[in-house]
Amino acid sequence: MLHFILSRLLSMLFVVLGVVTLVFLLIHLVPGDPIQAMLGEHATATDLQALREQLGLNQPLFVQWYTYIFNLLQGDLGQSLYSKQAITEILLQRIPATLELAGAALLVAIAIALPLGSIAAIRRDTVYDHGAMMFSLIGVSIPNFWMGPLLIIIFSLQLGWLPVSGRGGFDSLILPAITLGTALAAILARMVRSTLLEILQEDYIRTARAKGLSQFGVVVHHALRNASLPIITIIGLQLGHLLGGAVITEMIFSWAGIGQLTVEAIQRRDYPVVQACVLLISVAYVMVNTLTDILYAVLDPRVRYRD
Repeated sequence: MLHFILSRLLSMLFVVLGVVTLVFLLIHLVPGDPIQAMLGEHATATDLQALREQLGLNQPLFVQWYTYIFNLLQGDLGQSLYSKQAITEILLQRIPATLELAGAALLVAIAIALPLGSIAAIRRDTVYDHGAMMFSLIGVSIPNFWMGPLLIIIFSLQLGWLPVSGRGGFDSLILPAITLGTALAAILARMVRSTLLEILQEDYIRTARAKGLSQFGVVVHHALRNASLPIITIIGLQLGHLLGGAVITEMIFSWAGIGQLTVEAIQRRDYPVVQACVLLISVAYVMVNTLTDILYAVLDPRVRYRD
């Protein structure tokens, strides 16, 4: 087990290094001069060159990359070109909001998908099954930038039940979490249904029923337990998607998280902050997938034996 975990962690380090390099190169290939954006259109060539030398942007790209990696290993993400504040401090202020939104969206998705997918599998080819799959189709088809304003119009403007935007109390979290979690709930419900349909045909399920277990006991204690691996796969993959999808949702609801910070930094040409935000989301995605692999080995020992 220890060998399996160490191999996964080593693979993650190589992937993270590749992600860091790719993000660094892509950011430097983006059109636009951050120095020009900082000093304005009327800045002289001398001022532009002086600030470029001060920030180290006049150095060759490889030297800038080496300096960035060296500073990154020391936990230094640099300084914002706009506010002059340390990027680490900026991220620490915004990360809790994004984690709160992603966690709430994940809970919404699981709370909807597990009972919906289970009912659809148990009542196969009935109105319950067709209704669940219709919900899945609608949930996957509606994008966040349409779902969010629709929920605001209905529950905030017309009914007046919930706040329009901002991060305040629990009621301000409901609409963003539903907006972000609906698409994942739709995907997860289909996965739960398809996996349960296969497992419910297994011999040990028929044996459990023959022993007199109720339908609820068979599904919860046997079927869902054995369907956990593919469900965890979807949750692990989509958790990274939640962090990426939070960019749109946070802008719609003025949620002060990493997504909103990324858009603001792009508008200001504050490329060190953009680079840090994209890097954070990418590394989080890689770490979630690595943890998913390790959780596989915990739930199913056959995984680590095949490794």
